[in-house]
Parts: sequence; structure tokens; C-alpha cells
Amino acid sequence: MVDHVSLRVSDIGRALGFYKPALAAIGYQVIAEYPEAIGLGQGGRPDFWLTKTEQPIGPSHVALACSRAQVDAFHAAALAAGGTDNGTPGPRPEYHPHYYASFAFDLDGNNIEAVCHEDPAAPAKAKAVAKASAPKAKAKPKAKLKAKSKAAPKKAAAKKAKPAPKKKTAKKRR
Repeated sequence: MVDHVSLRVSDIGRALGFYKPALAAIGYQVIAEYPEAIGLGQGGRPDFWLTKTEQPIGPSHVALACSRAQVDAFHAAALAAGGTDNGTPGPRPEYHPHYYASFAFDLDGNNIEAVCHEDPAAPAKAKAVAKASAPKAKAKPKAKLKAKSKAAPKKAAAKKAKPAPKKKTAKKRR
């Protein structure tokens, strides 16, 4: 499992102007900022870092998992933030039957991808299968449910309290 990824960028401020809105579309936000590095992520932990470099940048490719709607939103936000289209949102059956992705180049030429691997019909199929295979539960009359819920505290209280010992009475023996 990958813990985090760092991309080298030539201008940290300019990169933030692209990545902040582009990744907000898939739920990312800026979590850590330093003079030469910015960490973005979800849930309070940065896992996508931008680091300033003076070295020549060899473009990288990073793919971020998200929902189909987020794939679409990412692409629109990335282009609005100054990115260049490298693949409109859509299916990529050459990768696998449910691969749905979009691609945008950032301002340094890095290829950023938003991807969804889920079968779009899976939720409907899963619900139908679950419903068909679930055992049919018999509905209990409401009166019985109420009676049980009222009786339950009495039973619990009866178990906790010990009955008082019975007085022994002397019997005459003959």
C-alpha cells in the first residue's frame, strides 16, 4: 500500500493554484504547508505532496482513486485551474471492463489521472442478489413486540434481586 506520493514542481505557489481546486473535486484539501512543500489529503492526513525543485522535471504519472462523478468533476476542475486535457472522462476498456478515468497535465507536465474501477451496475446487482437470497422474515405483531419490550426490564430486575429466604416453620412430629 502506498503511504504518500511526492511530485516535484518548479513553482510551489503556481502548483498550489492548480492542485488545490483540481483535487478539491475528489475530496482533497491542503493539510500541510511549508515554504517548499505542500501536503494535500483526505481525513486530516497528507498523502499527496508537492515539493519545489530547481532540477529539471521529468514528468510523472499519478492516478487517484475516486467515484465516477469525481472523475468527471476532477477533469473539469483541472482544466479550469489551467491544466491541459490529456483524456476526457470516459471508459477505458483497454485497461479493464469497468475502468473509468480522466487525465490532465498539470502546469509542469505531470499526468494526473482520476480513476474509478467500480462496475457501475454493481450496486444494483448487489442489492438484487441480496434481496433474492435473504431469508424471508415473518413480521411479528406489534402487540407482541411491545409486550416483550415492557417485560424485558422486569425479567432483568428479577434476575438481579434475590428472593428473601422463607421462614421455616416447625412441624410437630409424632
